[in-house]
Amino acid sequence: MEIYVVKPGDNVDNIAAAFGVDVDQIIYDNQLEYPYELAVGQALLINEYERNADRAISVSGYAYPFISPWILEQTLPYLSELPIFSYGFTKEGNLLPPAQGDDVWMIREAERFGTLPILTLTPFGLDGNFNNQLIHSVVNNGEYRERLIQDLLEVMAEKGYQGVDIDFEYILAEDRDAFSAFVRQVAEAMRENGYHTSVALAPKTSADQAGLLYQGKDYRALGEAADHVLLMTYEWGYTYGPPMAVAPIHQVRKVVEYALTEIPAEKIDLGIPNYGYNWPLPYERGVTKAAAIGNVQAVRIAVEQGAEIMFDSLAESPYFQYTSEGIEHEVWFEDVRSLQAKFNLIKEYGLRGCGYWQIMKWFRANWVLLQNQFYILK
Repeated sequence: MEIYVVKPGDNVDNIAAAFGVDVDQIIYDNQLEYPYELAVGQALLINEYERNADRAISVSGYAYPFISPWILEQTLPYLSELPIFSYGFTKEGNLLPPAQGDDVWMIREAERFGTLPILTLTPFGLDGNFNNQLIHSVVNNGEYRERLIQDLLEVMAEKGYQGVDIDFEYILAEDRDAFSAFVRQVAEAMRENGYHTSVALAPKTSADQAGLLYQGKDYRALGEAADHVLLMTYEWGYTYGPPMAVAPIHQVRKVVEYALTEIPAEKIDLGIPNYGYNWPLPYERGVTKAAAIGNVQAVRIAVEQGAEIMFDSLAESPYFQYTSEGIEHEVWFEDVRSLQAKFNLIKEYGLRGCGYWQIMKWFRANWVLLQNQFYILK
């Protein structure tokens, strides 16, 4: 398998001829649209049908119940686990079903492909945002904790879930130890009933890192309590932030290296973004809002706008700029080069696997490359 970067004057036919591969395979793997125009700087996956996998990893991908059935069907062969987003709860610990739709059909589809359906638990308030007062209420009250755990076990048994993923964010610093104890209690109850427990971790680089996103999460305690963890190594570039890579590899590496001082590698999954952002320029803090876009969509924008795709060697991420209707734009996204950098990190540190946020958009080249690099645990 090769990664080829498009040069001026290239077209799909001459690239296929140079590699001696079927032109239709390049078109299919890279989701090219007729008339198959390319952007200078675009990274193409060239599939020469030689697998380089040398180890098996666990792969998960978050999805909402309104995911396209076709996309879910295409993705499930590559997933060990399907975390369904998401269940909530009240301040008294009553479990709430997904507000985004029925989850049962996804559970049945996961079972059909030998993928474990996972119940994702989130503390969303009525405004749809993470609510640390919900967390505070439940983790500090024994009765509420027990109620929530019993509700979880009942729903999991009824619907066929095989594990729970605890995705709590913006935990108050004062609730750090109570949250760790809550995860431990959940994990113990799950193990007793044949289920496993994972927890999503904000991307810390030190134990005492300041900030509401980080102070409530004790990597060591949570790593000991849960069966495995997901490092949320994305969102450096985000909706209201300045233009930059979503998951710059030099920053991702720092998080992994810190995590390994607290948690065994065999318990760590690397978070991988399956999206990019399109920022209007100039960027103004608190005002500018980037639009989330798919990776295939990003390349199509570059083709339509005649933009050259650049590659940041430090972040190991692609980006480009263009002007439309008098407004300048900057786009950062993921391609097979940036994904290869992340897969290399999994290999280098012997991590358990990876988890995608999220799988709502189909990016075939990612899955072809992943399967070339690893065997997928089922």
